Amino acid sequence: MKITESAVTLSDIRFYAYHGVLPAERIIGGDYLLSLTLYFPASSAIESDELSDTVNYAEVYEVLKKEMDIPSKLLEHVVGRILNALGSSFPILTKADCTLTKVTPPIPSFQSSGVSFSATALYR
Repeated sequence: MKITESAVTLSDIRFYAYHGVLPAERIIGGDYLLSLTLYFPASSAIESDELSDTVNYAEVYEVLKKEMDIPSKLLEHVVGRILNALGSSFPILTKADCTLTKVTPPIPSFQSSGVSFSATALYR
């Protein structure tokens, strides 16, 4: 068997954070959902069954939490910081897809499950 691509996905992680262009958003805060898919060669982990041969998603969560705790005006800025931090923290990564959703954007009469920004980083 030859595995050509492998990934770990963290789906709809909930954060309460202080991002937004409006001053009130950075004071009151709001709900966010973050989904992330991390691509890396997993052949060693498949064989060894050792955490050291894969991406530790508990450590990934800590990186996400740290970046989400830094207030920003734009979702684009937050996602860019997250992708940069993941690339620096996990050299095994080859690619990452990140989507950040502001669940309740401050738009009058807006009926939706949120507004999202997505980006993909290639690390190699």
